[in-house]
Amino acid sequence: MSRSPELPERAWVRLPSGRRLDLIAPTPFDWADEDLSVGLARTYRWGGHSVWPGAPLSVAQHSLAVLEMRRKRARLTPGQQLRELLHDADEGLINFDCISPLKPFLGPGFAELVRRLTAAIATRYGLPAWTAPEKRAHKVADVAAAAAEAVFVAGWTRAEVRETLGILAPVKPDDPLVGRYGGEPWQPWGPEAAAERFLAELKRLAFATR
Repeated sequence: MSRSPELPERAWVRLPSGRRLDLIAPTPFDWADEDLSVGLARTYRWGGHSVWPGAPLSVAQHSLAVLEMRRKRARLTPGQQLRELLHDADEGLINFDCISPLKPFLGPGFAELVRRLTAAIATRYGLPAWTAPEKRAHKVADVAAAAAEAVFVAGWTRAEVRETLGILAPVKPDDPLVGRYGGEPWQPWGPEAAAERFLAELKRLAFATR
């Protein structure tokens, strides 16, 4: 059925809480913390491919790993930690983790969609703006996590990580989350565990920033 020409353009998604989010015109009040946590736990990195049986690696688990890496390298305020935790939060609302080389092919419309969602998230959680040094430090951790995930989750060889994927960060076997949550290094969590752990961290840090 075609849309009525009188209706405004909208892209509604209904969230587990029952709230409705218009992806084209998001506001900071359109989702619950639980919605975001579930969305990130059900959004998968590496195209959903994994050498592990069971669930692939979620963006929720990746986000927690990057946060833990940053904590080990610098003293961060609660607001800075929350910004690290939510660095890919828009993907949990879209339910899509686009690999970086593909993004230019999606065009300016997709970039604008991400910008609007990112702005709504920053407003909702009062995230501080990135400084240039902070952004560089974040990217170091983000890329280091990607290098390890590529080998230990997605199954690329170390040579392929450098030569095919163009990721030059060293591949380190240490999983930053094992010391806190246990389990096998780099084993993807199921969506329920990923959502629960992400939500607990989100609520703790959000409370600390009030």
